Amino acid sequence: MINPFFKNTGPYDINDLLKLISVKNQSFSNEKINDIKDLSSSEKGDITFFHSKKYSELVKSTKASFCVTAENLKPFLPITCKAIISDKILLDIAKITKKFYPNSITDDFDNNVEKIENTQFKDKVKFGRNVLVGKNVQIGSNCLIGHNSIIESNVSIGNNCLIGTNVIVRNSLIKNNVHILDGCIIGKKGFGFFPNNKTNFRYPQIGVVIIDDNVEIGCNSTIDRGSLSNTVIGKNTFLDNQIHIAHNVKIGENCVIAGQVGFAGSSIIGNNVMIGGQAGISGHLKVGNNVQIGGGSGVIRNISDNSKVMGYPARNLKSFLKESK
Repeated sequence: MINPFFKNTGPYDINDLLKLISVKNQSFSNEKINDIKDLSSSEKGDITFFHSKKYSELVKSTKASFCVTAENLKPFLPITCKAIISDKILLDIAKITKKFYPNSITDDFDNNVEKIENTQFKDKVKFGRNVLVGKNVQIGSNCLIGHNSIIESNVSIGNNCLIGTNVIVRNSLIKNNVHILDGCIIGKKGFGFFPNNKTNFRYPQIGVVIIDDNVEIGCNSTIDRGSLSNTVIGKNTFLDNQIHIAHNVKIGENCVIAGQVGFAGSSIIGNNVMIGGQAGISGHLKVGNNVQIGGGSGVIRNISDNSKVMGYPARNLKSFLKESK
C-alpha cells in the first residue's frame, strides 16, 4: 500500500512525461500512465524504474507498462514492460514522481492541527498538556498521549497505544499495543535527493510508515516514511533509544535493536534479528532471519539466515574474534 494521503494528479500521457526528463530520441504511441510505483506493486498502466542488477529477479515479474532503466539492464525486463532508456534513472524517476505527487516534496508543519480538547478525542483519549491533532486522524481505545505531542493529519493509531511526550507523528499507520516513547519523530520525509546542475533535486516521499502490533520505539528515534514503497516495522519488534530508520526500510517480526543503530534506505531485515548498539546497516541490503549483529559493526553486504557477524566490514563472528586476538 502506497500513501493514501498524497493526491495523485495523473493520469498523464507517456510522451508528456518524457518531456520532463533527460531521455532523448524516444517516443511512444499515446498511452495514459495512471501512477508511478515500485517494481513489485506496479500494475498495468503504471511506470516504474530499475537501476541495479540487485533487483534483476524482482523486475522479471513487474506488471508495469513502462520502466525507466539503463541500456544494459533492458534485457531483464518482461516483454510487457517497455523500456525508457536513461543515464540519470533516479533523477528522472524523481521528476516523474513529483509530477504525479507535487505535494510530497516538502514537509511543512501542519496548519490543520487543533487542540485535542476541541476534537472528538477529548473524552476518548487520556492526554497531557498542549496536545495537537490534525485532520483525518483515527485513534483507538485506551490510548495515552503525552505533553506537547502532535498527531498531524493523516494518521491512524490503533488500540492500547502510548504516544510519549514531545512526539511528532505524521503519514503513519500504527496498529495495536504500540509504544512510541518521548521525543520520537515518525513519518517525516526521508533523506532523498540527487545533484543536478549544481543544485539538489529532492526525491518525493509518497510512502507511509507502518508500525505493526506490540512494537516499542525508544526515545528520540526517527523513522522516515517511504519514498515509492513503505517503511515497515514488524510485530513484536523493540527499538532502543536514538535509532534512525531511513525510507523504505522493512524490519521483520520479533527483532531487538539496541541504541544508536542506523539503517540506510531500502534495506530489508528478517525476523528474529538482534543488532547491538551503534551498528550501521548500509542501504539496499538484505539481512536474513535469526541473524545476530555485534555492536559497532558495519554491514555492507547481504547477510544470510542464522549468521552471527561483527566488525567492519561485518563478518563471521568466529573469524572476527580470531583476527582480534
